[in-house]
Amino acid sequence: MENFLDVAVGVAREAGAFLKQFSKGPIEIFYKRKSDLVTEADRGSEALILDRLHKHFPGHAVVAEEGGGADTGSDYCWYIDPLDGTTNFAHGFPVYCVSIALAYRGEVIAGVVYDPSREELFQAERGAGAYLNNQRIRVSKTANLSEGLLATGFPPFATNHDLNLQFFFKLTRLSHGIRRPGAAALDLCSVAAGRFEGFWELKLNSWDKAAGALLVMEAGGRVTDLAGDPFSLQRDEIFASNGLVHDEMLETFSEILEEYKKVECG
Repeated sequence: MENFLDVAVGVAREAGAFLKQFSKGPIEIFYKRKSDLVTEADRGSEALILDRLHKHFPGHAVVAEEGGGADTGSDYCWYIDPLDGTTNFAHGFPVYCVSIALAYRGEVIAGVVYDPSREELFQAERGAGAYLNNQRIRVSKTANLSEGLLATGFPPFATNHDLNLQFFFKLTRLSHGIRRPGAAALDLCSVAAGRFEGFWELKLNSWDKAAGALLVMEAGGRVTDLAGDPFSLQRDEIFASNGLVHDEMLETFSEILEEYKKVECG
């Protein structure tokens, strides 16, 4: 287990250094679909990560954002986001990261998120706590939503922005406010580190959330979907919190969803 995490940390740092080489100059941008960017940095970072992991763990399966993964039939599977926050990165907005997680038989057992702009490295392994630059981190102790700071995201490929805008509007009024930094893995790390009390998103891929979800849980937080059901890598939704504001936010989600469904069926 220590070897898995050590390798992931080293690879994440190497990929982060690779990304920083592109951060000050013009970068070639491509489109996977409307408003869904990919850059030469995404592809180069993924190639680097895949090369390093394959050398260390040649039999392991890989799920990677840019399609470089492999289904080997192994019980071990790596989930890789070589550049989370691509749109930020392409515009020179320094909120992006590398996210690497390892699952065993579908359960995430190790995760690393590296933010090269701030030189912050988050890491966790199942049952051993969460760390930021080798210092133990824990979720916040804020018990009231009215005193909490929240975060969410609006991925370009989602089709339910109107619903999330309703969540955004209502929860903005019930809290200290909502941030939308644009890198889900870092938002989850901010919950783990006590910077946010809660984060939700309606459309995330497995590689976006695998490492961050483990970090929140190992930091003492709670991770579910928006109905309160157990977290799953295969579901689109994710809701992570410090645990103390979780039920209050679930009630808000439920109320809005009920009204939304009435209008949709209207």
